[in-house]
Amino acid sequence: MDFFDHQEVARKKTGRLVVLFVLALVAITAMVYLVVAGIIAAKTQQQIWQPKLLLCVGLGTLAVVGAASAYKISELRAGGRVIAESLGGRLIDPGSAAPLERKILNVIEEMAIASGTVVPPVYLMENEASINAFAAGFSSDDAVIGVTRGCIELLSRDELQGVMAHEFSHILNGDMRLNIRLIGITYGILAIGLIGGIMMRSAVYSSAGSYNRRNRDGRGVMVMLAIGLALLIIGYVGVFFGQLIKAAVSRQREFLADASAVQFSRHPDGIGGALKKIGGYTFGAKITSSNAEEASHMFFGEGVSHVMGAMMATHPPLAQRIRRIEPRWDGQFPEVEPSKTMVEKRDRKIAHLSRAQAFTGALAAAAVTSQEPLRPALQFVGQISDGHIQYAARLIADLPEPLKQAAHEAYGARALIYVLLLDSDAKARKHQEQRLSEHADAQVHQLTLQLEPLADQLDPHARLPLVDMALGSLRQLSADQYQAFKANVDALIRADEKVDLFEWVLRRIILRHLEPLFTTVKPPRTRYYSLRPMVEQCALLLSILSYACKDRADAAKAFGAGASQLRLSGLTPLSMEKCRFSALDAALDHLAEVGPREKRKLLAACAATIVADQDVSVHQGELLRAIADALGCPMPPLLPGQPLA
Repeated sequence: MDFFDHQEVARKKTGRLVVLFVLALVAITAMVYLVVAGIIAAKTQQQIWQPKLLLCVGLGTLAVVGAASAYKISELRAGGRVIAESLGGRLIDPGSAAPLERKILNVIEEMAIASGTVVPPVYLMENEASINAFAAGFSSDDAVIGVTRGCIELLSRDELQGVMAHEFSHILNGDMRLNIRLIGITYGILAIGLIGGIMMRSAVYSSAGSYNRRNRDGRGVMVMLAIGLALLIIGYVGVFFGQLIKAAVSRQREFLADASAVQFSRHPDGIGGALKKIGGYTFGAKITSSNAEEASHMFFGEGVSHVMGAMMATHPPLAQRIRRIEPRWDGQFPEVEPSKTMVEKRDRKIAHLSRAQAFTGALAAAAVTSQEPLRPALQFVGQISDGHIQYAARLIADLPEPLKQAAHEAYGARALIYVLLLDSDAKARKHQEQRLSEHADAQVHQLTLQLEPLADQLDPHARLPLVDMALGSLRQLSADQYQAFKANVDALIRADEKVDLFEWVLRRIILRHLEPLFTTVKPPRTRYYSLRPMVEQCALLLSILSYACKDRADAAKAFGAGASQLRLSGLTPLSMEKCRFSALDAALDHLAEVGPREKRKLLAACAATIVADQDVSVHQGELLRAIADALGCPMPPLLPGQPLA
């Protein structure tokens, strides 16, 4: 399956999850009703069947479970960092020079650039000696990667790359949102049991009160105890079946993620070696955090032990996963040294190496020539290939060190964005520099001036990957810093009183990935499964792309090439006067609400429009990547000589 098929499957799985949730609610409502109606019938001699009582019980159960689920999901709305912090994760500074931390940061940076996504923050679970990892968030915009201390200490770079490819497949295939919904649903069902427990405790406390001493039979207390006990049992029975659903859904997705990791990296030994080390390691993949059970289905390996064993396991057996990757595996797990011993040995070894040597060696491990044929770029949307990973590693290695260092911390990241927006026209650049001297932080302004000569010589192909690297650091800004940063970006763009393609692309990407972190932005929801209601928006999009051709005389031909892919009646080109970037922003917000299959058709039409003149410029490639990003379809960078479609 490609990215769009995976998105469609994820949407259908969410639909099935809703159906299972409704069935669970019906079953819980029926059990609660039988308890309440049975107690009332025993006391009043009324019939069990009471429609009004059923309605009240049903509404009450729906309100409790729905409210609890909504509360839990809203609690996680801040993104994957909430889950990472609840598991004891510590945010790794993007500029960290610690060799082991640098290793995981480099691997994740390469993966992100290779997949066309923002570099996610990385959280290290310092106190976890096991080998495990997870990806958490609602989307790639707020995703984080979590790794255990044992994972970064005990796995080789190839093995770590295999594990990260597995986690990136969860990010790209829409699994994370489903994971959070599973947490919310399980918590909602558990709320019934929690209410039962509260009622039982209240009954026990009440039995010691003066009221019940005067009412020796204590029938009210007994009724409360009975209802509380029944709700407690019903709640935990519901949780049991909720866990079964969670386990079944998770196991299948783990197989798919393993297969994707092999497809992405082309190195079965990487993820296979990591799984074997888990099998031969004393601590395996076990997570000791008290919140591990809630997030058990998110981990790379089975992080929690279950009383009922395989039935409740959220992951397939290790041997089964390994044999799917390496059919000829002999069944033997390697002996893995305890984490403490590994740390001591590695520290002694690293003490004799310079930081530069360690970094160069890490990059050299990935610098193997790819034998993969150059398939069209659109086939890699939402995917990672070995060729893209190697391209990202070489691109990062070739970046000037000051630019890389700037991208890894908040002051430098702002300076980096500012310097990328400096105009080539001397008059406009003077206005821009005056703006920064008056409104930017003094340290940021000074750093912008230092980076200016390096940015002027930067390969245009490296601009967007560098922005992807910087966005992770920009997430660390305070709300006031972000607002000042955004105002400066807008002022730099307006300095020459016009907006070029790169300026629009850069601003669009920044706002899409940072705005939800600092303001309330409603995420797009799929509302349309046809492009027919979007003819006006499609016409605007294809018109702007057609006018981006080097030879404006080819604009009509380019528009026709794109329109032929969509086959929408009434799809006609707009005049250049109507093709404004502000209108394109609004159009893309609407087009983000169409289904995955329609997005695939739309991107194919965009690609056909761009390649109509047989000459794809860097600006056009950046524009297509920004459009794909706006539609929620991360697109890797174009490889040298790679066709678009």
